[in-house]
Amino acid sequence: MQQRYVGNSGLRVSALSLGTRSWGGETDEQDASELLRTFLDAGGRHLDTSASYSGGGSEAVLGSLLGDVVSRTEISISTKAGMTTPDGRRAVDTSRNAMLTGLDASLARLGTDYVDLWFAEAWDGNVPLDETLSALEFAVRTGRARYAGISNFKGWQAAKAAAVNRVPLVAVQAEYSFLNRAPEAELIPAVEDAGLGLMAWAPLGRGVLTGKYRGSIPAGSRGASVTEAAYVEPYLEEKPSRIVDAVCMAANGLGRTPHDVALSWLLSQNGVATAIVGARTPVQLKEILDAQLSPLPPQIARALEDVSAI
Repeated sequence: MQQRYVGNSGLRVSALSLGTRSWGGETDEQDASELLRTFLDAGGRHLDTSASYSGGGSEAVLGSLLGDVVSRTEISISTKAGMTTPDGRRAVDTSRNAMLTGLDASLARLGTDYVDLWFAEAWDGNVPLDETLSALEFAVRTGRARYAGISNFKGWQAAKAAAVNRVPLVAVQAEYSFLNRAPEAELIPAVEDAGLGLMAWAPLGRGVLTGKYRGSIPAGSRGASVTEAAYVEPYLEEKPSRIVDAVCMAANGLGRTPHDVALSWLLSQNGVATAIVGARTPVQLKEILDAQLSPLPPQIARALEDVSAI
């Protein structure tokens, strides 16, 4: 698998990163171990987690696999702080105290003394930006994080953070796919101008771009889950369905899978460093890793961009 630089930094990550949002919840330690082994065998090297995933359970599962499945030095890890989900409701606190306390807890769960990339997980309108950035700076200067980034920021927020931060930011995380091209309006121009790399989450449109929801909601999917259905539902409406049909048609004509078409297009977009794939099962991950990840024919890419345009 191709290794790509993140923005203008020297940090390199695999073209596909393994997201662990479901670890410690839907995905147990046994499946997580198989997911990690499969990912490594395919040449994947970057893993993404967060203190907010499964209330820290994701980090704990990943930490339990370090040294057993893979040595710490053979992979890179990104995690995030500043967001919690008590009772299923999102709460944001990116104060210096919350951020650094969260980082210490993350390092303990992961069983490591540093992370390769540490993110402020969301913009906090109640906390001065300088205070949030001071936590990122402190983490880098003390060696707890090798690099720093921001997640789920709007374009102007990312531009402001990059301009005033005393330690260079290297990455932004944002949702980006054929079903959500909003980053192209402001975020990607801001990212490119600041020399940051975009790490795209939900690159398969929360699973919808695989085509598995065409016509019905399969049992065992997130769309059929009481707790996860709301996450998928926005992409089951009429326009997203037309986009999915177009992606599936293109895939059929090219002799490729919908996964491959969606990911190959995304990785060809300006500023994108990696696509974070959050497969919940080994079977799902193997389907994703079968992707060629080669550029689409220009006329196919243009047609898909036309049908998915905002």
